[in-house]
Amino acid sequence: MAAKKKLALIGANGMLGKMVQQVAASDWEICPLDLPDFDVTDTDAVNAVLAHLQPQLIINCAAFTDVDGCETQEPVATRINGAGAGNLALTAKTLDAILVHVSTDYVFSGSQTEPYLETDATGPQSAYGRSKLAGERAIIDSGLEKYFIIRTSWLYGPGGKNFVETIIRLAKEREDLGVIDDQVGTPTYTFDLAQAILSLAGSDAYGVYHYSNEGQCSWYGFAQEIVRLAEQAGEALKIETLRPIATEEYPLPATRPAYSVFSKGKFKAATGNDVPHWQTSLTRYMELRRN
Repeated sequence: MAAKKKLALIGANGMLGKMVQQVAASDWEICPLDLPDFDVTDTDAVNAVLAHLQPQLIINCAAFTDVDGCETQEPVATRINGAGAGNLALTAKTLDAILVHVSTDYVFSGSQTEPYLETDATGPQSAYGRSKLAGERAIIDSGLEKYFIIRTSWLYGPGGKNFVETIIRLAKEREDLGVIDDQVGTPTYTFDLAQAILSLAGSDAYGVYHYSNEGQCSWYGFAQEIVRLAEQAGEALKIETLRPIATEEYPLPATRPAYSVFSKGKFKAATGNDVPHWQTSLTRYMELRRN
């Protein structure tokens, strides 16, 4: 039997990194890398570690993802999300490896009213968005040809802090809860994204891609479905009233995109894969939580 190819997984201990390990385990020899032992901002260490491993595929799930924290720590965020991605790209080029880099809907302004294409103009409204866009540009400017930049949105899954778990916790603690109803996007299940990443990595259709689940909703609509499924599963909830509120009623340091729905046409054309609807995937995740 042929030896498995090597996958260097950066940010292996995060929510998405853990899921990629699970999904890729049967096909790849996974080399998990994360802080404190592996720092994407340390150029020499990145070169040395990856040169030693000689991976055919590098997947970068590492990021400074504290969206509000980025507002006061933009230089740090830009080093990690921007220069760090550039370091991986330059090393991937040297090793003739494929790089998959996970980016975000925050690179857009959120001013559109129809799904974003990969070719649409970027316009980040937050430090986090600017830092992630810097990472995309660092990869594109590196001269690396074999890269996939995959923008995603509203990510949730097992093993990490996410909106689904926050809503369930709050619904157990409070009788009344207000959730923002004027920001529209699409939730994305880590299992689906991990499969999408590996599917693209197996092709040679390099470039920028959008991937989220199908459909769209507001955060309020997402919360409604979470509460409905939690009640259906017999969770002991305290919540009596779930209210839609405006963004201005819940001010946060970082500006969020008002609209960040993605077109998945390019991904579907490259892979031939269907994309599950967000409600279908949320149901699957809620079933997983019970088992």
